Amino acid sequence: MYHKTTGYRVFSIFNYAFMILAGLACFLPLLHLLAQSLSSKAAISGNMVSFWPVGFNVDAYVKTFNNSNFNGAMLTSIIRTVLGTTISMFILTCAGYALSKEFRGRNALMWFFIFTMLFSGGLIPSYILVTSLGLKDTIWALVLPGAFGAYNLILLVNFFKTIPKALEEAAFIDGASFFVILSKIYLPLSLPGIATVSLFIMVGHWNSWFDGILYMSDASRYPLASFLQTVVVQSNMQNMAMSQSEVAAMSEQSIKAAQIFVSTLPIILVYPFLQRYFVKGIVLGAVKE
Repeated sequence: MYHKTTGYRVFSIFNYAFMILAGLACFLPLLHLLAQSLSSKAAISGNMVSFWPVGFNVDAYVKTFNNSNFNGAMLTSIIRTVLGTTISMFILTCAGYALSKEFRGRNALMWFFIFTMLFSGGLIPSYILVTSLGLKDTIWALVLPGAFGAYNLILLVNFFKTIPKALEEAAFIDGASFFVILSKIYLPLSLPGIATVSLFIMVGHWNSWFDGILYMSDASRYPLASFLQTVVVQSNMQNMAMSQSEVAAMSEQSIKAAQIFVSTLPIILVYPFLQRYFVKGIVLGAVKE
């Protein structure tokens, strides 16, 4: 048996070691952030915090949840993620279902979408288009420009192609319309693909920061990632809504760590519910027969 060979065992050991190291590389920075967010200013200033809180306190989280700018940015990100994912999945599902059928011009359409994936119009034309449409300073500027993704469309088309055509033909004989077939047959059978693509879109919207800074002229309209970019990268303490006495009493690093940790929680909480579909969803369609 091949799995008893020395080469296979060496590969398994290397594979497990690599996956453990990769997991630790993802987990330890998050644990360090959590420890910093729960540590005292003196411990952070003295560089005493590694992976366990020193001088335990929750002042950074109290200040974070009392920060109106942070709460507003969190709400904007939640609205953007829900709205953006819903709109994108509606467009991609309809387009994917149509393109999974054989019709004249289908290949030309697919190549057109692939072309847009490889070559974009660029930043300036996109900005001019969004501004000309009157979308600037609205939530639609964050949602609509990326609503259609060719890569996600290809994934969904491959999923829909794996569903037996006999099911659709039987539904047609029973009098079902295209919409009924899509909603009653294709969508329930394509849950792995839909969950995988939804996760891609959700994470993309939640982590996207550049378009918030580009299309929002007022910082109070920033989504959470843009807000954190101004606080962490630009060190703009005005957005943290802290007085000089509060800044002196608390560690900026602790508050930044608390805000970053809180901002990652929604995706961390959603991921386990979609993870069981993820592996099946990402490999389905890869096998060609």
